[in-house]
Amino acid sequence: MNRLAHETSPYLLQHADNPVDWWPWSAEAFAEARRTNRPVLLSVGYSSCHWCHVMAHESFEDQATADYLNEHFVSVKVDREERPDVDAVYMEAVQAATGHGGWPMTVFLTPDAEPFYFGTYYPPAPRHGMPSFRQVLEGVQQAWTTRHDEVSEVAGKIVRDLAQREIVRQAAEAPGEQELAQALLGLTREYDPQRGGFGGAPKFPASMVLEFLLRHHARTGAEGALQMAVDTCERMARGGIYDQLGGGFARYSVDRDWIVPHFEKMLYDNALLCRVYAHLWRATGSDLARRVALETADFLVRELRTAEGGFASALDADSDDGTGRHVEGAYYVWTPAQLRDVLGDDAELAARYFGVTEEGTFEHGQSVLQLSQTEGVFDAEKIASVRRRLFDARARRPAPGRDDKIVAAWNGLAVAALAETGAYFGRPDLVEAALGAADLLVRVHLDEHARLARTSKDGRVGPNAGVLEDYGDVAEGFLALASVTGEGVWLDFAGLLLDQVPARFTDPETGALFDTASDAERLIRRPQDPTDNAAPSGWTAAAGALLGYAAHTGSEAHRVAAERALGVVKTLGPRVPRFIGWGLAVAEALLDGPREVAVVGPGPDDERTAALHRTALLGAAPGAVVACGTPDGDEFPLLAGRTLIDGAPAAYVCRGFVCDLPVTDPEALRATLA
Repeated sequence: MNRLAHETSPYLLQHADNPVDWWPWSAEAFAEARRTNRPVLLSVGYSSCHWCHVMAHESFEDQATADYLNEHFVSVKVDREERPDVDAVYMEAVQAATGHGGWPMTVFLTPDAEPFYFGTYYPPAPRHGMPSFRQVLEGVQQAWTTRHDEVSEVAGKIVRDLAQREIVRQAAEAPGEQELAQALLGLTREYDPQRGGFGGAPKFPASMVLEFLLRHHARTGAEGALQMAVDTCERMARGGIYDQLGGGFARYSVDRDWIVPHFEKMLYDNALLCRVYAHLWRATGSDLARRVALETADFLVRELRTAEGGFASALDADSDDGTGRHVEGAYYVWTPAQLRDVLGDDAELAARYFGVTEEGTFEHGQSVLQLSQTEGVFDAEKIASVRRRLFDARARRPAPGRDDKIVAAWNGLAVAALAETGAYFGRPDLVEAALGAADLLVRVHLDEHARLARTSKDGRVGPNAGVLEDYGDVAEGFLALASVTGEGVWLDFAGLLLDQVPARFTDPETGALFDTASDAERLIRRPQDPTDNAAPSGWTAAAGALLGYAAHTGSEAHRVAAERALGVVKTLGPRVPRFIGWGLAVAEALLDGPREVAVVGPGPDDERTAALHRTALLGAAPGAVVACGTPDGDEFPLLAGRTLIDGAPAAYVCRGFVCDLPVTDPEALRATLA
């Protein structure tokens, strides 16, 4: 019996009709394995994963394979986005055993959840040196029945080895100038000066590293840091990784030149990059940065917002190519003939502008739309017409599937991005979208004990507890919303979440952070990973939110917790700066103060107050916090004792227990924040 029909995960629901007798991750599944003395097949993936779909079609939809699984195994399916803790623990084992990882992840466990055999994707027939999935199943089953003691011994050794793996060691103090300079030097060595970005293919958008570079430039004036950020952002925005018609970024580029993407679009990538481009515009005034920030924000609202006001997790890489086959990239690629069908006489112009060729830049003579990396001369009005017509024509194609589950952490990132982008560019609709998502997180995900649920779908909360990244990223979103809206309730909600960090996620002796709470489900190892990968780690997200909350409230306990957490950045920043980018960005905020800006005025509709408030938000000082309200208001601690100056709205800027004289002129405030 397949037991996935009532799950909230779209990924699990994709498998609800498989002939495999799937179980969700549960104590009951392992009890069944013990009762029947069968090993557990653990299959981990996510809804927009191309190779997860391939393996599902080839193996899990195959009746003969399902019959074999149902007879010899207890099969457990996990959505890695719902259970990042389960994913992290077993991915660590896979990587330790094989030297690599990825999804779909295939792990065989004892009934006590101890792993003994590992892999990722397995084909239905042997190829490229890989055994078939059926061969793997038969080999594991034979070992389980004929060499059971040996299998148990191997599993026990793997668990012991994992338990003995070094817990992250962090320095006793936060990084200083020397460590951040070393990190910048390390990034310079890994930078690709011809193409932008870091490293080779596949090339990922290093959003958190870009935030560090922008903050480092803002604090120190280092032109090299700014130039790396500017060039990388421009090359990504002009490449195929960016959707030239609809806005938004694909997951990564399969090549070094940003041409051919892996077409899935993730909420976390687009939230982070929307914020990066908004901050790049704030630093440089770049028209391209403004356009990309707004187009990405509009993509988030248009294509990922759900009926409940939150933001869906992802759009699939695959879609129907018009023949009934699901093909990667089918929604996004074009041929010259397709351009002619839509544009007629303007097709040649579009082909030159977007780099569409007869040979194609993708597969089967199809091209991914991109812009030339060098400026050309085109009729802007004509190009706008071409883009609009192509967008409308594409909208009539079968759309990629959408994973509608709401992940708390990623919605927190979206709240921060949309709130700031809306404030910078005078788009109150974007701020309203941020408020809608924040409201959903409070109503559905937050319980009466200030504990977060990881996911929800269709307004129904999921069963899985929030992990550290949920608390850190949601608090970050609430802090940004508080600064933008002047509504102190969001600061209060951030404080409720951040109180959970020392209470449930922190080692009281070392200050080290764990990804799961002390009262969470016990796995074979308590996951703990401070490195920033696709999104900020829970560790660095919490550090940033703790620091921002301390700046808002003056709480020494929260500042000390942030500084202790940043000890890991002192250790890792000089060694692996690409993988601790958000931690480095938070460290920049710590070195800069961060600055505390209080804007007081007679009311929210006062134009002079609004001008000071906007100027404060546009200040590029790393991690600066902004409170805006009336002199007699109690929304924010930073407003206490702040008065109008000769009856005029005023801004007060402080850092490190020292305050500048209040100013009433936006230009004076801009100079103070520079």
